[in-house]
Amino acid sequence: QVQLVESGGGLVQVGGSLRLSCAPSGSIFSFNVMGWYRQPPGKQRELVATITTGGITNYADSVKGRFTLSRDDAKNTVYLQMNSLKPEDTGVYQCTVLTVGARYWGQGTQVTVSP
Repeated sequence: QVQLVESGGGLVQVGGSLRLSCAPSGSIFSFNVMGWYRQPPGKQRELVATITTGGITNYADSVKGRFTLSRDDAKNTVYLQMNSLKPEDTGVYQCTVLTVGARYWGQGTQVTVSP
């Protein structure tokens, strides 16, 4: 059973930065899409950003220009660099990997941006 190990969440002030990372505990198919979703308090889960094996990225409009998603295929790890954080970025951030025949989710890591 593949598990996604997330790290990097926490409390930060408005305008600050955080970096999230996520890596699977086991092997997964090399062709995949990795990314992050988030669930703000009282709201539904929403896409933050995804990145394909080939490095093609997709961002939610709300984070474009502030967040950068990257991946290190040698380490099978995805990184979400979050800059210029706003209170509306607060939420539980979940890593996800979509590959052939399977979708995996991390347990989630809390990101809180204080005014």
